[in-house]
Amino acid sequence: MNIRKLQQNNTFTRVAPFALFMVFIALEEALRNPNIKDLFHFSDSVILCLYPIKALSTGLLILMFRRNYTELHWQDLGKLPATLLSLAVGIIVFILWIQMDWPWATIGTSGGYNPTLMSENFTYYLLIVFRIVGAALIVPIMEELFWRSWLLRYLISKDFQCVEIGRFSLSSFLIGAIMFGLEHNLWLAGIMAGVCYNILLYRTRSIAQCILAHAVTNFMLGLYVLQTGRWEFW
Repeated sequence: MNIRKLQQNNTFTRVAPFALFMVFIALEEALRNPNIKDLFHFSDSVILCLYPIKALSTGLLILMFRRNYTELHWQDLGKLPATLLSLAVGIIVFILWIQMDWPWATIGTSGGYNPTLMSENFTYYLLIVFRIVGAALIVPIMEELFWRSWLLRYLISKDFQCVEIGRFSLSSFLIGAIMFGLEHNLWLAGIMAGVCYNILLYRTRSIAQCILAHAVTNFMLGLYVLQTGRWEFW
């Protein structure tokens, strides 16, 4: 399949950015393995520097496929009641998220993203900028296109584009929320977030509003991490 055909494949264009992001996460986890670190003799700073590459490459894919995202209407953000609801949902998810880091609701251990490991101030601040932009801009677009636009509709019909945005199905709602939660180290907090974003989608019928809520959550979480040094949340 050539590049043009891939760009016209509606499933591929929504899954590929997410899949690429997951590949980078798997690579980061592999590089954290003590045996691999000892074998190749690299420091944790190498893993930190992977994030800008991960964010930029994912953002590039989204940019390449942007014409396919016909369900993404940024003008929806001009609807004040829905936008205020999205802002509120984003804030609520953030508040709940930082309260739900109970050990029994956590998968494995999170090394987090700690830019203070970098000795140079310029590199430290540059990594923070990339992390904030990646988490609050690129990740919300990538994840909402995958979870709320593609998966929730695909679980209703393989011809997902025939399913209107915001159509409710109990099975897709539950499966989507649970899978979204299991993607995260804090699995229960992830399920909570998945439920909230799904409900917001059913209420607003707008992917753009879900992206806004997700962006607010991630941006506030970033500010919280920088303020408290709770790097495990990153």
